[in-house]
Amino acid sequence: MSIAIDHVGPWTVADVLALPEERTIRFELLGESLVMSPAPGLRHQRASLRLAMILHAAARTADAPVEVLEAVNVILPSGLVVPDLVVLDAAAATENAISLDAEAVQLAIELVSPGSRTIDRKFKPVLYAEAAIPRFWRVELAPAPILVAYELDGGRYVKRITALAGATAHLEAPFPVDIDPADLARP
Repeated sequence: MSIAIDHVGPWTVADVLALPEERTIRFELLGESLVMSPAPGLRHQRASLRLAMILHAAARTADAPVEVLEAVNVILPSGLVVPDLVVLDAAAATENAISLDAEAVQLAIELVSPGSRTIDRKFKPVLYAEAAIPRFWRVELAPAPILVAYELDGGRYVKRITALAGATAHLEAPFPVDIDPADLARP
């Protein structure tokens, strides 16, 4: 399916949020540029769901006042992004909003896909750091699953843990959770 967009001039968050819902395309705003990405494939979606379930269970066990959500609009100072997963303050999730402010996000997670490698590895971490999101995780599914966890330190992300497939990593924040990246990608 193709989508025709008639727009003149720089894009704004309001412009992007006014676009029609499209299940096969994700719309993001990086600066004043509209970025369209194909919807993730099955391997990506499977891993995202499994990670969301692990995080949800760990948050409940820790009695953490958070919500774990997939693919929600997050408004940043420099645009609008759609992280694959977010952990956010539970109070921010009570509204029936179509977007969230970055201040509510405790953790942004990107699962790297073939069509989003550069954005997920280079651009989004910088944007999340500028928005002062305390934690960022990057999950790589190929060639073997890994999880790289970063924490904000002095306005930049610092790598805290690299979890390789087949080894369980223990992360303490935003709540205690144990993750083996291999569990995310099994068919």
